[in-house]
Amino acid sequence: MEADWIWGLIGGGLIGTGGAIYLLGNGRIMGASGILGGLVDGSGRSTAAERIAFITGVVLVPFALWMIMGEAPKTHLTSDISVIIAAGLLVGLGTRIANGCTSGHGVCGISRLSLRGLFATLIYIFAGGVTVTLFRHIWGLI
Repeated sequence: MEADWIWGLIGGGLIGTGGAIYLLGNGRIMGASGILGGLVDGSGRSTAAERIAFITGVVLVPFALWMIMGEAPKTHLTSDISVIIAAGLLVGLGTRIANGCTSGHGVCGISRLSLRGLFATLIYIFAGGVTVTLFRHIWGLI
């Protein structure tokens, strides 16, 4: 049996550590969607360098792991590119509607005992469960 949980534990620890460093370093809450959104809509021009560094790290870490481990990390992602694109767009829409993503609300919000972060995270978990149930178990699309 493969121990996927250890990678989730390591990844969660790294996200929490990154959020703490971000908060201690510049006094702002880390939220990946807000960091990327500020680059896309231009509202984060004054902090563009740190935003680009953050996004670059998020993109490059899997490649660094691939180089260290000698094999690509395994995912449970579907190979249907239209489903991947639709899912990405829906996640982006959801994070804009909720004014944050799981790193902002789930990791940083809950650790600060934010009721809004807790509520948003519960909605994310519920929506994820409904999505997997519909798309995998009922419709068989993923």
